[in-house]
Amino acid sequence: MVMIKCPRSGRAIPTGIKADRESFLRSIVFFRRTHCPICQADHAWFAQEGWVDEPSARAAPQPWHTA
Repeated sequence: MVMIKCPRSGRAIPTGIKADRESFLRSIVFFRRTHCPICQADHAWFAQEGWVDEPSARAAPQPWHTA
């Protein structure tokens, strides 16, 4: 899911766009509006402000962490 940051709360919110990271990074620059479930406002954003939240990436251990 492509996420953006709510400018009012600073929290990550889903945009409703499903994409894998590689596809999203290759996409053209675009402008969108997303309704925020946190502050109930519509946020305008450009593609470069978004990121892909992939559950598998969150679950994978990061190479810079040591056990």
